[in-house]
Amino acid sequence: MATHSRPVLKVAVEQWVPWTKVLTDTDGRMKVEGPMGKLLDMISSVLSFDYEFVRPVNMAWGRPYPNGSWDGMLGQLQRREVEFAVGPFGVTYQRESICDFTDPMYSENNAILMVRPTLRNDMAGFLKPFSGKVWMLALTSLIVIVVVMARLAATEMSLFSSSPRWGFSKATNWGLKVFTQEGSEDVPPFTATRLLAAVWLLASMVFMSSYGGILTAMLTVPRVTIPIDSLADLVAQDDLPWTVESSSMMYQYFQEAKDGARKKFFDGLLSTIQDCYSSRHDIASSQYAAICDKTTMKKAMSWDYSNTGKCHLYISRENVYSNIQIAMAFQINSTYRRRTNAIIHMLKEAGILDLWLAQEITNATQCLRPPSADRSTGIAALTVEALAGSFLLLGGGEGSEGRGGMRAAFQCSHV
Repeated sequence: MATHSRPVLKVAVEQWVPWTKVLTDTDGRMKVEGPMGKLLDMISSVLSFDYEFVRPVNMAWGRPYPNGSWDGMLGQLQRREVEFAVGPFGVTYQRESICDFTDPMYSENNAILMVRPTLRNDMAGFLKPFSGKVWMLALTSLIVIVVVMARLAATEMSLFSSSPRWGFSKATNWGLKVFTQEGSEDVPPFTATRLLAAVWLLASMVFMSSYGGILTAMLTVPRVTIPIDSLADLVAQDDLPWTVESSSMMYQYFQEAKDGARKKFFDGLLSTIQDCYSSRHDIASSQYAAICDKTTMKKAMSWDYSNTGKCHLYISRENVYSNIQIAMAFQINSTYRRRTNAIIHMLKEAGILDLWLAQEITNATQCLRPPSADRSTGIAALTVEALAGSFLLLGGGEGSEGRGGMRAAFQCSHV
């Protein structure tokens, strides 16, 4: 690595896939791949120096301690053990107190990475076209119409001295059959009840036609329930634990929170992880959710889809932290920082940095689509699980409703 004419700089390095991938040769020498490895080679060539990698003992980016010292790569810079750290780092005011950052190379967002929600059969799916309030009002209207019709029929039979042939049981049977769009042999006996029946027939036709249309639309465009799509959603549930990268900017961000969802997140931390990419298997197997940068999450999705042909990871729609400026970190007053900035500007303006990063994330488009797009075919065969709710309804109602209940159950089964 060293030559007689070129200085040798000590450079702190740690892994952040896809930006920085640290590899060790069989002889124990480290090398760096990824966009930061290419950038480092270019800086070394233009500024005429060689370098020697030094990894921090705790393999961390760095966080402060109460006595003012830092650990990780930032601690190495603070103690002037290295000339600069590859990183890249999220730029914060507190970090700028112990090092100098280059001009930003990229703007990053942090969100929640978790197991991907999947299409599931819902036993109560046949009830989903209407809200609970609408179903309650429909049931109330059915009860009211049955009671009113029975009383009105009784009054008419008394006025016309007709023999009793239209009581409460017949009114109930008629109302249920009309509600489920079944024909009925029982006909209301007189004009007033028949007028009331005509109004109810029209209302029930509109109601059930609307139900059938909404149910068809739900089958055509399947919906997937997303239980966690923001930090507030994450801390409000107990089913999925959460974590964050140790000694990271985000760990410090949550640690400093005084109240609200951020404090709940920090107080409820399961543990910390070394980095999100290395933990992608645990996240995909639903062991926990993690706060990660979106570039790493896209890389994990790319790896997942390339190796399995499926998507097992999901990124929350709401960012936890937005527009983090990331950059390399140098010793304070380093003579190399200004000339490194010139190289970074050139690469950014030429689009080379973006090109290097895009080459690392080649197959994530499919997994960035909403989970409802995971169904490969437009029409899926109904399973026993999909029909379970309808069969339960059929079993409970067949004794009293006969074929009317059967038809209603099968009409509702396609969810």
